[in-house]
Amino acid sequence: MSTFDYPVLSRADIISILAESQIAAVTDNDFKNIKPDFVSNLYTRLLIYLDALNEEDQGQFEFSALEQIENPDLLIGSFQIMNLYGRLREVMESLKCPMLFNLRDLVKPDPRRTEHFLSAILNFCLYKFINKKLLHSPLQSGQSNCVISFGVLKTASSFVFLEKLNAEIAGYSEARERELPLVQEVESKVKELHEMICVFNSNQMSLRTSIRNLKEKNGQMDEKISEAEFDLVQSVQENANLRSKIVQSPDKIQDSRKCLEVAIGSFGSSSGWVISDLYYFSLDPVQVGSDLVQRALEEKLARDDAKSAERSAMESFQQKLLLLRSIARMHHEKALKKMSKHFALMQAIQEQVNSAKSVEKECKNMKAKLGDDAVLDKSLEAKLMPKPLAFSFTMKSEVLSKRLELEARQKKVEDVVTEVDSITLKTGMVRESGAAKVQQLISKCEELVKQFQEYSSSIGLLLPVDECGTKQLDSIAITSI
Repeated sequence: MSTFDYPVLSRADIISILAESQIAAVTDNDFKNIKPDFVSNLYTRLLIYLDALNEEDQGQFEFSALEQIENPDLLIGSFQIMNLYGRLREVMESLKCPMLFNLRDLVKPDPRRTEHFLSAILNFCLYKFINKKLLHSPLQSGQSNCVISFGVLKTASSFVFLEKLNAEIAGYSEARERELPLVQEVESKVKELHEMICVFNSNQMSLRTSIRNLKEKNGQMDEKISEAEFDLVQSVQENANLRSKIVQSPDKIQDSRKCLEVAIGSFGSSSGWVISDLYYFSLDPVQVGSDLVQRALEEKLARDDAKSAERSAMESFQQKLLLLRSIARMHHEKALKKMSKHFALMQAIQEQVNSAKSVEKECKNMKAKLGDDAVLDKSLEAKLMPKPLAFSFTMKSEVLSKRLELEARQKKVEDVVTEVDSITLKTGMVRESGAAKVQQLISKCEELVKQFQEYSSSIGLLLPVDECGTKQLDSIAITSI
């Protein structure tokens, strides 16, 4: 089955073909200042030439259609335009014209659209004429009653032209074979990039799980820190209560102690004076002594309890401090490992981006080569346009098939270029997400260090103060915090 396409003819070619085929005599000015009457007359002549419209039927209508209108004389022109529009619509649909023909193209025509429709009809005329010339014998085709007088072509020039076309087709085939390894290499690189993207996605999922685990561990550590703070506050409160119990009435205790010492020291030599002094205070000497001894024992027990509570609180604080230091060291080491891993991933992504840029540059070079091939095709088409009948229809179909193959190859290379661009974009997004995650981990480490410093400062404020006015905390633990 023969192929038929619609190359848009230039205005000069349309004028020359219409003049040579004796369809109509038109000028360039008619297309510049195009009018509806000119377009309708030209389409009518073309339909008559294609036997799609009878010249005798022009202006004749059925009585049944005219009876439905009150003044049919006023609408004769509209009837003719609608009849012509219906025939042209059928012709364009049968030719499968890509541009849709509407009523505006007859009433208010556009030069560009009119040239497109005329190119479609004239190409069909040429196609029909070539098939007739191929079917008839050379003697019958050379008779004088032929409607289109394009002249007799020289066989020698046609053979030379065909040889040139064959040579150009062979050159295109060699170029395609030469560029085939490059295309295969680009496809292999694209596959490698796809695999690397899958690896990056898996690494991203693993990083997300590790970040989730770190968040859970941070929550557990915050809970432990809050529990330790609560225990420390309770121990400090108990210590303060014990100290308040010890120092409730220091003046009375000191006076009673002094009286007891004086009474015991002077009891052997001057007992009367001691008794008189005791009577002076209106107290029983035995009862006062027992009370003083009992109070001294209670004070000693309270002091021992306070010291033991303070010692236990200090030991628990040191244990929790060691635990926090070990947890912080562990998280710091994990953060360093993650940061080094992210840095290695960023370097690998940068290398992949550089390779993708090189692949994109190669694709651009291949696209430029294909553009040169397209320019060469257009030049060959320009050479072929002045001589539409210089070679047979079979050779024309072969050239068209080669051109379609070249267009398909160009489309394939363009698809590869777009795929490389998308892969480059994805690698850039992966690199940005990795950098953002690294920055997030760094900020999280700094936040942990800051919280630990604030916690150490708050613990320093809550520690008890001894008699000399110094905090009872190991200096080594404070410097390590």
